[in-house]
Amino acid sequence: MLTKYDQGLHKRQANFVPLTPLHFLRRAADVFPDRDAVIYQDRRYSWRQYADRCYQLARALITVGVERGDTVSIIAPNVPEMLEAHFGVPLSGAVLNSINIRLDAPAIAFILQHSETRILLADTQFAATVREAVAQTGMPIQVIDIRDPASGAEDTVGAVDYEAFLASAADVELRYPEDEWDAIALNYTSGTTGSPKGVVYHHRGAYLNALGQSINAGLAGADPVYLWTLPLFHCNGWCFAWAMAAMGGTHICLRKVVAKDIYDAIATHGVTHLCCAPTVLDFLIDGKPEDWSKPSRPIRIVCAGASPPTAVLRRISALGFALLHVYGMTEMHGVNTLCQPQREWEGEGEDGYFSHLSRQGVRSVVMEEMVVVDAAFNPIPRDGKAIGEVMFRGNLAMKGYLKNPEATEEAFADGWYHTGDLAIVHSDGYIEIKDRAKDIIISGGENISSLEVEEVLYTHPAVQNAAVVAVPDAKWGEVPCAMLELKPEYAGTLNAEDVIQYCRQRLPGFKTPRHVVFEPLPRTATGKLQKFALRKMAAEILSNRIQ
Repeated sequence: MLTKYDQGLHKRQANFVPLTPLHFLRRAADVFPDRDAVIYQDRRYSWRQYADRCYQLARALITVGVERGDTVSIIAPNVPEMLEAHFGVPLSGAVLNSINIRLDAPAIAFILQHSETRILLADTQFAATVREAVAQTGMPIQVIDIRDPASGAEDTVGAVDYEAFLASAADVELRYPEDEWDAIALNYTSGTTGSPKGVVYHHRGAYLNALGQSINAGLAGADPVYLWTLPLFHCNGWCFAWAMAAMGGTHICLRKVVAKDIYDAIATHGVTHLCCAPTVLDFLIDGKPEDWSKPSRPIRIVCAGASPPTAVLRRISALGFALLHVYGMTEMHGVNTLCQPQREWEGEGEDGYFSHLSRQGVRSVVMEEMVVVDAAFNPIPRDGKAIGEVMFRGNLAMKGYLKNPEATEEAFADGWYHTGDLAIVHSDGYIEIKDRAKDIIISGGENISSLEVEEVLYTHPAVQNAAVVAVPDAKWGEVPCAMLELKPEYAGTLNAEDVIQYCRQRLPGFKTPRHVVFEPLPRTATGKLQKFALRKMAAEILSNRIQ
C-alpha cells in the first residue's frame, strides 16, 4: 500500500546505489593512498598501488572478452594476486570462484566444468594439477600463470603470466554491479557426501558481512594489521579481504601457515588480528619461540570450527592472544554468530570465563534472525539441555546453489536456512553446538553429543586429535567409539582401557566410549573431519577385532 512517504519519493541515482564491497577499495585508495595495503615478503603495495592493480586486473579481463556473469576462477595460496582477484574479478562483472588448493585434479575439473570457468588464474606451484584438471574438462579455459619465486616452481600452464596479463589491459570502464543481488563470488562446499555444491554469494551479503566482520573483530579504530592464516579460498576469507579495505588496514600475506612464519610476521609487522581454525591454535602453542614475550596489547584471533578445549583457550590466552569464537557456514557468507564477551563473565573465575568463551554465542550485528527448534519446529527452551536445529534468516544467506534448485529449495524450506547443526541454548540466549544432526549418537534411546565426548578426550594430555562416532551395538543399537591421534611423544603409552577409564571419571556411563581406535583421522581438503568415513573405518576395525 502506498502512503504519503512513497508519493514522489522514489529511488533514483542520487539516493540509491547497489550495496557492494567494491566501493571500499576506491575509498581506501582515496583516504589512505600511501598507507601499506599489502605486504608479502619483499613486495609492498600502498592502497593506491593495490587499487590500481585490482583495476588493471578488471580491465585486462574485460579486454579479453569477459562478460557480466562469466566465471573467473583462481587457484593460489594467500598471495597478493589472490587478494587482487577479490576486487579485480567482480569489477570486471565476472564472478570470482576461489578454488581450494588442496583438491586433486578430478575435483578441480568438476568445479571448472560446473562453474563454466572462462579464465583460470593459477599459481605455478599447482601447475601439474591444473594442467591435468583443465585437460579433463575438455573446455577452452585460458590459464593465466601466477609466478612467485617463493614457490620454487618453474612449470607453467598458460601462454601468459599474471604481470603481462595486467599490462595488456585496455582503458575500459569498470563494471560495478547493476543490482546488489548480483552474484559476486562462488564457493564450493567440501562435498563430503557427494559432488560439491556451488554456493553463490551476492554483493549485498558480501557488503554487510564485511562490515559485520569489522565490528566482530574490532577492526575499526585499531589500525589493523591482518595476518592471512585463514585460506582466502574458504568463504572468501570470511569476507575479510573486503573488510580490510573498509578499514584501510594492512594485509600481511602468508604463502603457508606454519608457526615460525606466523611468529616472524608478528615480530616484523606488528600483527593485530588473524583468523583461523582451531588447529592453528595448536601451531601457536607448540611453536612458541623461546624468546616470546606477551605483547602489550593482545593479538585478536577470530576462530571458527569445533569449540577449542578449555585447556587450549587457557594456554592461548596466556601467550597474549585474545580469542573470539565464531560460527557460520559457507551458505551464509561465512560468520553468523559470535561469542560476544560480557563483563559479567570476568567475575566467574578463569574456568567460568573460558567455559563461556567456547560457545558459539549469539547472532552477529548483521544477522537478522536465528532460532533453535525441535522436530516440531518449536523453539527449544533456554535450559542448556534441550537440543534443536540451528536455523537462520537474513541478508547473509546465499542466493542459492548454482544449477541445483532442488538443493536450494531444501536448504531454504519453511523460510529459514536449515544448518543441520544441533545446539543447546543457555539461559542467556547463547547457543552451543552439540553435533551435526546426522552425527548425533542414539544409544539405548539416549542422545549423545559426539562433540561433548570429544571435549573430554581433548583434556587428556596425550591426545592430539579426537573424533567420536557411532558404531553398531547388539544391545544398545549404537554406542560411542573414540578415534584418536596421539601426540608423538605419547605414542604407545596409552591403551583403550586407559582412555575409557579417563572418560568414565568425567562422563555419565552411557556417554563413555565403549571402544577406542588409534588411527590417523581422515579429513576433507579443507581440514574437516570426515565423520562418515570415520564411522565406516571404525566399524571395519572393530569387526576385524571380533573376528
